[in-house]
Amino acid sequence: MAHGHRTDSYGTIGGERRGWKDAAATYSLVPLRIFLGVTFIYAGLDKLTDSAFMSVSGPGSIGDLMRGVRDSSAVPALVDLSLKSPEGFGYAIAIGELAVGLGTLVGLLTRLAALGGALISLSLWLTVSWQSDPYYYGNDLAYLMAWLPLVLAGASVFSLDAALADRRRRMR
Repeated sequence: MAHGHRTDSYGTIGGERRGWKDAAATYSLVPLRIFLGVTFIYAGLDKLTDSAFMSVSGPGSIGDLMRGVRDSSAVPALVDLSLKSPEGFGYAIAIGELAVGLGTLVGLLTRLAALGGALISLSLWLTVSWQSDPYYYGNDLAYLMAWLPLVLAGASVFSLDAALADRRRRMR
């Protein structure tokens, strides 16, 4: 029995007829962008609107959290840096998460936003969730790995990056 190359087409992408596998590959990072974008926007807003979190001390505060993980973190110096100004660190993380989430969701400077998300996730993994045992119980490592495809590939569809690139191509 001979097997040939299948040439069926299932729609168009960019004016060019392509198969469903090509379409799936083209849109494969969109769900990841939506998930990470919404999650980081939510995380940033949650921190910014939680007065207990943005405190030096007290239940649920960033200060108590960082003091609690200091001795079990992989990089205690990073925790010490955050403890110099817990509120400032809390605001930096929250605003960073918000910027990363918005950039990822709308696809603006997507690779840079994803790199920011990866760095936030890396810093949280090395500090807050480092003591998770086994390691895969800590979600920050999974988020770090989830950001990497977007760092590498960016956002080629449904994004401001793609719209701006298309506009630049048409203006040449």
